[in-house]
Amino acid sequence: MPELPDVVVYIEALERRVAGRRLERVRLSSPFLLRTVDPPIAAVEGRRVTGLRRLGKRIVFALEGDLFLVLHLMIAGRLRWGARGAKPPGRIGLAAFDFDGGTLVLTEAGSKRRAALHLVRGDDGLRPFERGGIEVLAAGAGEFSAALRRERHTLKRALTDPRLFSGIGNAYSDEILHRARLSPMQRSDNLDDDAIARLHTACVAVLTEWTDRLRRECGDGFPVKVTAFRDGMAVHGRFGQPCPDCGTAVQRIVYAENECNYCPRCQTGGRLLADRALSRLLHDDWPRSIEELEGVGR
Repeated sequence: MPELPDVVVYIEALERRVAGRRLERVRLSSPFLLRTVDPPIAAVEGRRVTGLRRLGKRIVFALEGDLFLVLHLMIAGRLRWGARGAKPPGRIGLAAFDFDGGTLVLTEAGSKRRAALHLVRGDDGLRPFERGGIEVLAAGAGEFSAALRRERHTLKRALTDPRLFSGIGNAYSDEILHRARLSPMQRSDNLDDDAIARLHTACVAVLTEWTDRLRRECGDGFPVKVTAFRDGMAVHGRFGQPCPDCGTAVQRIVYAENECNYCPRCQTGGRLLADRALSRLLHDDWPRSIEELEGVGR
C-alpha cells in the first residue's frame, strides 16, 4: 500500500500536471470504485483543480465549487499519467480522469477491488476521512509521546494505526522500528522516555529520507515504480537476507495479509519472535533465539 513518502511524491507529480487544470471528465471502468452517489460524479466535469492534499494515505483533489475527490489506492491501486484520452488498460483499469493537459489513469492489480473513490462537498464531507492521527513530520516530541501512549498496543500496531499516526503503514513501520532498535512486539505503554525519543527520531528520519529518495528518483517524471518492497530497505521484504547493520538473517512474522520484518540481533536482543502459524506447528522445535536458529542450519 502506498504510504506517506509514496503519496507525497504522487501528489507533487500531480501538482505539476493538474493544478489549475480543468477536469473534463471521469471515466469509470469499474462499478466498485465510486463509493458515493451525491454529488453525482458528473458534477466534477469542467471544474478546475484548485489544490491537492494528503489525508493519511488518501489523495484529495480540491475542485472549484467546494467539491473534493478523495482517492484511496489501498494495497494494489496505482496511478499512471498518459496522453489526453488514454484508455485504462484492460482488466486492471479502474478509471481515467481526463484533464485538458493529459489523462490520469487508475489501475489496480489482482482480483480484489479495494481502491475507493469518493466525491464529497465541503469540509464537512472531508471530516469522515480524517482519522485523527498526528502528522509525525510536524509533531514535536511531546505530541508524539502522547499519541504513542494513548492506547496500549504493540509498537508495530501503534505506528500503523491511522487514529494515532497519519500515513505510516506496514513497510515503513518495519524500517522505523529497525532504525530505532526496537522490537515490533514491544508494548507502546512500556517504553521509557529515551526509547520514545529514539522512536520519534527514527520516524522523522526514515520518512524524510525515503520521501527525498523517491523524489530524486522521480525527478520531473511521474512515479512508475510504486512498491512496498524497495532496494535499500533494511528489513522490510528482506526475510532471510542479512541485516545491513549486523549481518544477521532478517526474520518475519506472518499474519493475515501482512508480515512484520525485523532483525533479531538489532531489535530483540537475539530472541526470535513467535510466528503464530509456524510456532504452533513446530511446538518445542520452534527456535527461541538466533543462536538456536543458526544451529539448525549447521
